[in-house]
Amino acid sequence: MEPLRIHQGLVCPLDRSNVDTDQIIPKQFLKRIERSGFGQFLFYNWRFDDDGNPRPDFPLNAPEYNGASILVAGENFGCGSSREHAPWAIQDFGFKIIIAPSYADIFKNNCVKNGILAIQATEEQVQTILKKAETTEGYSLTVNLEEQVVSDNEGFDIHFDIAPYPKEMLLNGWDEIGVTLKYEDKIKEYEQAHA
Repeated sequence: MEPLRIHQGLVCPLDRSNVDTDQIIPKQFLKRIERSGFGQFLFYNWRFDDDGNPRPDFPLNAPEYNGASILVAGENFGCGSSREHAPWAIQDFGFKIIIAPSYADIFKNNCVKNGILAIQATEEQVQTILKKAETTEGYSLTVNLEEQVVSDNEGFDIHFDIAPYPKEMLLNGWDEIGVTLKYEDKIKEYEQAHA
């Protein structure tokens, strides 16, 4: 995974609450065995009609949000099943950061394990971002993970909380295997002593 310290990106608004993992990545697309390639199926049933044509009224299909790397959504984002494919699809589509008022715990943990920063903001802060993203062309945010601050160039500035362990993982680009490999010398030493 890539380290995440300071990220500036275009914001895509998804003004929906209770977005579950089956809406993020529908079950029929879970047949792949690798982590890549899921982005094309992100929000598939919302992005495409029954004939596979893009729905023009869905934000991810709007040209003004093309290339967005920050997704802003409503409360209880990522509820439903514990499928890790949901953050895989979000990341593969190009999103590095999600901002929402609340998340399902398993989904939020899966985000960290896959290098996505899931920021919890207040409902009022999220609504401010959603409105700005919907009305300001090219609206972008700067996220500073080290200082735990989200800001734009228009005076909007919020602080967010994150526990030390996930913060360290994201800052260093570590997944759980990467964390384990920090102790590679000690593991080898143990294995040699107990061979």
